[in-house]
Amino acid sequence: MLGARTLNLSAIYKICMLEDIRLSLKPGMIVKVYQRIREKNAKGEEKERIQIFEGTVLAVKHGSQPGATATVRKISKGIGVEKIFPIHSPVVEKIELVREMKVRQANAFFLRDYKKKLREIRKPNVDSKPKVGKKEEKAVENKVEEVVAEPKI
Repeated sequence: MLGARTLNLSAIYKICMLEDIRLSLKPGMIVKVYQRIREKNAKGEEKERIQIFEGTVLAVKHGSQPGATATVRKISKGIGVEKIFPIHSPVVEKIELVREMKVRQANAFFLRDYKKKLREIRKPNVDSKPKVGKKEEKAVENKVEEVVAEPKI
């Protein structure tokens, strides 16, 4: 017997395949927050669209609790705009990481009037090949040729 609170397949897919970083948000991250907005037009029809808010995370409060919030700040046309997003709300479609900057404080409210550029945290690229000189390449090629040239008995 199924319980009263069953999830449909699309909800299960969303939960399993989350590509957002809700639980790993940290101050200094530059993120894109996809927010669902419902609007009514003149006829009274309700439309839903997704609005993207890209900015720097200043603070994350209440960790992974259901009421957790993240304060995101961006500068729009020379004016600073801050929004507080409830992280686990269905209004927030997803949160995408753009870049991660180095910040030493838990709450980065000093960024409101900070004029210097922040340093980006560089992560090592796993996909790239290790740099090998020409001598090493030739030595490997010679060994491969020797192994291929030897007949098997």
